[in-house]
Amino acid sequence: MTLAPETTTAVKLQLLLEDGWFTVCDPSLLTPGRGVAALLPDGRQVALFTDRAGRTYAVDNRDPFTGAAVLSRGLTGTHRGRPFVASPLLKQRFDLESGRCLDDDSVGVAVYEVRAA
Repeated sequence: MTLAPETTTAVKLQLLLEDGWFTVCDPSLLTPGRGVAALLPDGRQVALFTDRAGRTYAVDNRDPFTGAAVLSRGLTGTHRGRPFVASPLLKQRFDLESGRCLDDDSVGVAVYEVRAA
């Protein structure tokens, strides 16, 4: 089925960077419980996640314990009502809202504000 142009939506996910909003991808590319990696203009990578309630999260894709860009491949879950992603390598869990490591308070990852526009 093909939709007429006036009935299609051009909604895109955007991240707030230092110099303004940056368009990342179409929200339909995200599947609850699975991550997607995106390249930022400065060469860094971001890991995007959506949950079953439709909330979208974005964190740095780089695992601070190993230096590998793998958080987008991590397992998602909740701990005490907080969403997290667990690194697929050493299994440290990072809060998707704050970036704080749930297993080591001295470590964290950057988080990005996300909007659909």
